[in-house]
Amino acid sequence: MKNSAIRIDDENRPQALRVEKAAEGVSNDLDRVIHERMRLGIISALAANGRLSFTELKKLLATSDGNISVHARKLEEAGYITCEKSFKGRVPLTEYAITAEGRDALGRYLDHMEALIRSMRGHSLGQQ
Repeated sequence: MKNSAIRIDDENRPQALRVEKAAEGVSNDLDRVIHERMRLGIISALAANGRLSFTELKKLLATSDGNISVHARKLEEAGYITCEKSFKGRVPLTEYAITAEGRDALGRYLDHMEALIRSMRGHSLGQQ
């Protein structure tokens, strides 16, 4: 199946296949834990803010309790965030923070995305 983002004609076929292979290699290296939209939102919000409560994340990402819980747990299992449960007065408080490992993983993820974008812009736009 050819990549619909790259227009392939017989004249440019070898170059287009090289671009497709390069893009495939970069996209295969993406961190699948972070790549999911909600998890990317959570880890990005924590990278920007350092620490957020469950309620703050829920409001910021405009999602449900279940969505935050499931995706935060995946990030926590990967070692990318921490979860601390406590009480503020008599009210339960759940707070999340990004770990050094999570910050590094997000940096690698962003580097991969930038490389993919550069690769596609450098080749596919010139072939239109």
